[in-house]
Amino acid sequence: MSSHEELNRPLADRMRPRSIDEIAGQSHLLGAGKPLRRVLESRKPHSLVFWGPPGTGKTTLARLIAQHSDALFIPLSAVLSGVKDIREAIERAQSERRLHQRATILFVDEVHRFNKAQQDAFLPYVEDGTVTFIGATTENPSFELNSALLSRARVYVLKRLAVEEVTAMLYRALEDAERGLGALRLDLSAEQIDRIAQAADGDGRRALNLLELVADLAEPAGEGGGHGISDDVLNEVLAGGVRRFDKGGEAFYDQISALHKSVRGSSPDAALYWLCRMLDGGCDPRYIARRMVRMASEDIGNADPRALTLALEAWDVQERLGSPEGELTLAQAVIYMACAAKSNAVYVAYNKAAEEVKRKGSLEVPLHLRNAPTALMKKLGYGKTYRYAHDEPEAYAAGESYFPDDMTPSTYYQPVPRGLETKIKEKLEYLRQLDRKARGQTPI
Repeated sequence: MSSHEELNRPLADRMRPRSIDEIAGQSHLLGAGKPLRRVLESRKPHSLVFWGPPGTGKTTLARLIAQHSDALFIPLSAVLSGVKDIREAIERAQSERRLHQRATILFVDEVHRFNKAQQDAFLPYVEDGTVTFIGATTENPSFELNSALLSRARVYVLKRLAVEEVTAMLYRALEDAERGLGALRLDLSAEQIDRIAQAADGDGRRALNLLELVADLAEPAGEGGGHGISDDVLNEVLAGGVRRFDKGGEAFYDQISALHKSVRGSSPDAALYWLCRMLDGGCDPRYIARRMVRMASEDIGNADPRALTLALEAWDVQERLGSPEGELTLAQAVIYMACAAKSNAVYVAYNKAAEEVKRKGSLEVPLHLRNAPTALMKKLGYGKTYRYAHDEPEAYAAGESYFPDDMTPSTYYQPVPRGLETKIKEKLEYLRQLDRKARGQTPI
């Protein structure tokens, strides 16, 4: 490739690491003695899946594995490839093994986009050793890959790059005159480089793309012959934000889980952070409002019933005002719920009762609890021995049972000693004492 063609390639491609030591981050996999480094050094790769955010080195690592093992590297994109492309790749791998006794790495980028039929198409050739499969995905392989394929491939989890790691990558690109931007002698301040690294959000490829865009807009800095960039131009390049949020994928559910757990854990600041992360990423505020209503019942319940009212009102305000005005109400509700007394007693009680209903089937409603609007029903004893609670001492029919006759009464709801449930707990304990006394049982 000529030097002109080389410079026409994107900076991120030109700066692709050529050795393990040039890779940014992933020390948990590539450090001395770590699992992936051992795979590379052994020169005997196994089928594997790289799972991690964009721009963390998945494709680069696959290429390096092929390079270290002297294997043919066949890349496929699950977005653009079909079964026909897979078959052609397999035929090429078979030819390579037959004619040159050489192994083949079949790399499938965004493998989660392949459907079951496409995954099944190359599975037999992974099993018989025709190819060593390497997949790359930003989605959880547990949900996106066939179990048969997943059982034959080890999953390596890649982490987003730290700001310091992205910064070091940017400096290498600025200094490298052969593959990078060293010949331009860009005059960027440490603060400007840090801003680019922050904007990349852990994505090395995006960091280099931003740097290349900055370089294209740079102007001669003066007599020194270098090129500078103004803060105004940098602001334009970095405008818009790049926080990851895929509206339905792994990051989406991770973040709503973090919001829910922060509310449950009584951390208003963390709850507010995750709320803002989701809104910033483009999540529909109405979805968050709906989940907040669930949180109010599941984790606060009757310890503070106002939480449910406030969550519903926040949802209503969001519907009425829309964004961004309504989002402040969501913040108010999230902070209140995080600070509220916590109880999962309603959640636990509901699950216990629902399970018992499934287990015991359609037990009859006791006669005394049935209405008797007709003479026949009265004759059959409907409602005959029912005790009207308001006519009883303390408006409570002590000793009465409201469960089916063939069922031993159960206690599902156990209020916690927090918030309003403290009072509810005292009330229920008092009523149960009255029940025991009316049935001639010894009070506890």
